[in-house]
Amino acid sequence: MEMQQFYYDNKIVNKFIYATIVFGVVGMLVGLLLATMYLFPNITDGISWLSYGRLRPLHTNAVIFAFVGNAMFAGYYYSIQRLLKTRMYSDVMSNINFWGWQLIILAAAISLPLGYTTSKEYAELEWPIDIAIALIWVVFGVNMIMTILKRRERHLYVAIWFYIATFVTVAVLHIFNSLELPVNGLKSYSVYAGVQDALVQWWYGHNAVAFFLTTPFLGLMYYYMPKAANRPVYSYRLSIIHFWSLIFLYIWAGPHHLLYSALPDWAQNLGVVFSVMLIAPSWGGMINGLLTLRGVWDKVRTDVVLKFFVVAITGYGMATFEGPMLSLKNVNAIAHFTDWIVAHVHVGALAWNGFMTFGIIYWLLPRLTKSELYSQKLANFHFWIGTLGIVMYALPMYVAGFTQASMWKQFNPDGSLVYGNFLETVNQIMPMYAMRAVGGTLYLIGMLVLVYNAIQTVRNGNAVEDELAEAPALTKIASYRLNGEKFHGWLERKPIQLTILATIAILIGGIIQIVPTIVVKSNIPTISSVKPYTPLELEGRDLYIREGCVGCHSQMIRPFRSEVARYGEYSKSGEYVYDHPFLWGSKRTGPDLFRVGGKYNDNWHFNHLWDPQSTSAGSIMPGYKWLFDNKAANYSEIEKKMSVMQTLGVPYTDEEVKNAKASIASQSAKIEENLKNDPDFVKSYEQSQKNAKAKGETFVPMKDREVVALIAYLQRLGTDIKVKDLQAQK
Repeated sequence: MEMQQFYYDNKIVNKFIYATIVFGVVGMLVGLLLATMYLFPNITDGISWLSYGRLRPLHTNAVIFAFVGNAMFAGYYYSIQRLLKTRMYSDVMSNINFWGWQLIILAAAISLPLGYTTSKEYAELEWPIDIAIALIWVVFGVNMIMTILKRRERHLYVAIWFYIATFVTVAVLHIFNSLELPVNGLKSYSVYAGVQDALVQWWYGHNAVAFFLTTPFLGLMYYYMPKAANRPVYSYRLSIIHFWSLIFLYIWAGPHHLLYSALPDWAQNLGVVFSVMLIAPSWGGMINGLLTLRGVWDKVRTDVVLKFFVVAITGYGMATFEGPMLSLKNVNAIAHFTDWIVAHVHVGALAWNGFMTFGIIYWLLPRLTKSELYSQKLANFHFWIGTLGIVMYALPMYVAGFTQASMWKQFNPDGSLVYGNFLETVNQIMPMYAMRAVGGTLYLIGMLVLVYNAIQTVRNGNAVEDELAEAPALTKIASYRLNGEKFHGWLERKPIQLTILATIAILIGGIIQIVPTIVVKSNIPTISSVKPYTPLELEGRDLYIREGCVGCHSQMIRPFRSEVARYGEYSKSGEYVYDHPFLWGSKRTGPDLFRVGGKYNDNWHFNHLWDPQSTSAGSIMPGYKWLFDNKAANYSEIEKKMSVMQTLGVPYTDEEVKNAKASIASQSAKIEENLKNDPDFVKSYEQSQKNAKAKGETFVPMKDREVVALIAYLQRLGTDIKVKDLQAQK
């Protein structure tokens, strides 16, 4: 049989490794800054682009898409070529994938701190960047599929199955969740509203975790764990069951993020059932990974790469046991909106994704540079300090979560809340936040040790060059099943059929959950008293989104006695029908705001936004002083915004759109008059007029400043319905 010579492209792998390391440091530094802000909320006082609300999505995007995403591509490009015994189909496509991905990350790093965000978790980037992500992802996918078609290895190894499912599913998730109508080049509104938007978002959000943070790394586990251990995968049959059951079940589980919410009960219950079922394939994968080490566990004591892999897979097992447990309604009632979820997410991210990435880097770098790792001792130090960092991070967050859940739900004998002031809970868990920052610091130190070890390894090694290989060409055989060939064996040599079946498997759950919620109107009962936002309130809502307020405040009151007593009447699905996007939130660092309208006067909100501690002793909310600057809120596009909303089904009349600016002037003038009831405000206001005149600057009336629009929005929240209105409807 004639052997063909070819070269593996190692340079593209090297590029992605460098990007992984750089963005790992950046993402973790931002995370540590955010952890510090819980302790010192005004550490970046007055700097809008360094505020907590704007940096939080930067941290999650940097870690998920920049650090983990680049690690995924590095692991892919190395393993795909060797599993298929061929160079990537197109070097040009490989480099477009690399540079396009880095430009997307750069665009995110600029736009998010500037406040350009959709507010949808893990999907905050605005529409032009969404389009770029789709294009680059397609380039990567086409390159991979074409490489598979020109392979020299007949049967597709299990890792390739996971790579294919990842490509298909992420494309579907990203496109459908990112459907939005642009207002301008950096502003858009989701085409979905309220409950429907929430379902689509968490169908995406949960499965972004599933198909960007889980399935690609399971594929990498199936390649790099056997390589590092020099052992075959424990069970081929288990890998088949693991793959198909995982990709089919995972796609149904999104609604477990929305339990006890305004989402229809049938959708919630489907999410619970499939989430509980998920534990079987998830642990099947963990068992298959760990039992691959049978007979070589003694190597784990000496091989740092295996140490990282073992803790990573163990972390995966812990997270995928906890996930189904958290989807049980009685457990979710305790955990949701608390720091328990933060602990859960970081066990997966720091242990599973982080340690798998570190192990792969330590395994790849010596092979790419044809040298030895610079220091095994430093790598071992990284392992132990990283492990300690995970423990020091997660345990305090679990304690904080249990504390929050307990304090929020306690009642006095007379029926009043024991801790009626939300800040009593916040003050109680501050020591846990301090310990979390220590854990994050330890983990970051480990990352910096890796940086030094990697630099020294590259310096002492050889320049990364393409690697010569040879293999026989693939001879064509019958397309039908051969004698004695099982169905899956046939499928493994049919990449197109395998891709089609994987696509069908992941589409079923999404279609059954989402289509009825969008199409069947009875799922979202309307409420006649719920009206669209006024133009000023719409502008204020956009400011609320820009400042990332949804990262700390929920807008979803669940039907629990404790929540109704604390926040007011529980939320109804019909109250959200004009919300593009939904703003239910996923964590309560501060109280729920859904019924905050009318609870405080305009002056309270004014002072609270300037200096939260002046109105709420012990608050860890930062001030938003830039909202008070002499910069008029930008109302020039209000007509365009309302027109887009009309297209999305919000019943603004043409007359309302035409008179939008007059409406804004009238409502903002009323708020300004309300503010003048405070003598301190009048005194400060008059002084700022004098200062502007003395400097020869144009004085901007308070009614034209951004803070007034935000106050208008906050005062609107939850005022569309009253309890008596609900009783009248029954």
